[in-house]
Amino acid sequence: MQPLDSPFVRAQFPAFAEASLQGQAFFENAGGSYACAQVIDRLGEYYRRLKVQPYYAYAASQEAGEWMDASYTRLAEYLNVSADELHFGPSTSQNTYVLAQAFRKLLKQGDEIVVTNQDHEANNGVWRRLADEGIVVREWQVDAASGALDVAALDTLLNDRTRLIAFSQCSNIVAQFNPVAEICAKARTVGAATVVDCVASAPHGLPDVAAFGADIVLFSLYKTYGPHLGAMVVRQPLFERLGNQGHSFNAAYARKRLLPAGPDHAQIAAARGIADYFDVLDAHHGGGPIAARPKRIRQLLRDAERPALTRLLDYLANRRDVRLLGPADATQRAATVACVPLRRAPQALIPELAGLGIMAAAGHFYAVRLLEALGVDPQRGVLRLSFLHYTSAAEIDQLLAALDRVLDAA
Repeated sequence: MQPLDSPFVRAQFPAFAEASLQGQAFFENAGGSYACAQVIDRLGEYYRRLKVQPYYAYAASQEAGEWMDASYTRLAEYLNVSADELHFGPSTSQNTYVLAQAFRKLLKQGDEIVVTNQDHEANNGVWRRLADEGIVVREWQVDAASGALDVAALDTLLNDRTRLIAFSQCSNIVAQFNPVAEICAKARTVGAATVVDCVASAPHGLPDVAAFGADIVLFSLYKTYGPHLGAMVVRQPLFERLGNQGHSFNAAYARKRLLPAGPDHAQIAAARGIADYFDVLDAHHGGGPIAARPKRIRQLLRDAERPALTRLLDYLANRRDVRLLGPADATQRAATVACVPLRRAPQALIPELAGLGIMAAAGHFYAVRLLEALGVDPQRGVLRLSFLHYTSAAEIDQLLAALDRVLDAA
């Protein structure tokens, strides 16, 4: 494909034309990305024309339902799954909570589940709470120096009582890509289900769920240029076995079984805009066979981010007053970079960076267990700098200059 056309990409995001944001470089994308115009336009039009109950017989209602159905269909294409396997909920944290309740039907006392201390708490705490029901929880621990998971160590945790393994494609702190397909294959040898948190990785390219071989995949649409929803793919064989979490009289409706409350019609309808944006991006950069479009987009996004990520990692490696968390090789990680300033408190840097036009954040980012394993005080936290394919080279220049200012001020 052609190299990423940065001006074209940034023209797809209204935030970059917003007067109040001029001169501000956004580096907290891991907490939520800018929304693309295709999503914003669909959301606005839905509220103007179609803000009615969907799926009734009158015209506006029918069209509203069609808009919602289109989001399932189009996003499923990019995830390489059936539209019936895609579900939307209020957030990934809420979705994992509901899933944990749904799994109760499949588990009995003495069954075992494996969780990591690398994950965001959303794909961690809800499974650990099952210990209250007599479920044995085993922890797959990271290397205390690197924060990485050793796949070989997983073998010692698996047995014929293992029912579920919950892990991330990559951490929102160390950001190293885990070999998802290999882990899922190990799980299948003992008949265990897999729940893969892709929240930190999906903004850099939506996952190919079929290639993973995972049973459940989770990510957040508001971190992938869309509305504030969580998405979850639940493969059909497992879905049929899970307990209904919706109203009892809605058990026959697949899209309501993992949604205790009603769906957000407008936001679901707007979610198609993510796929529309990717379509436009692909066409502008050369396009090709439709079936290969998701793979092209994943490659385009990661190729665009890698030079900027390399610059930031090299910069941090050359400073003696910062501890980088995760790999220093840009090919091994996502463009989310957490570091520990050794002479200054991370929280103290944020207002200073803001004064220099850098929008960033500090904290534990719901990865308390991981930071503790790495010897980092979660209360002190880390400085996190995260960016996406729409981040410009000039914004990276602005970031590095700002870091020089605030780190050298100690």
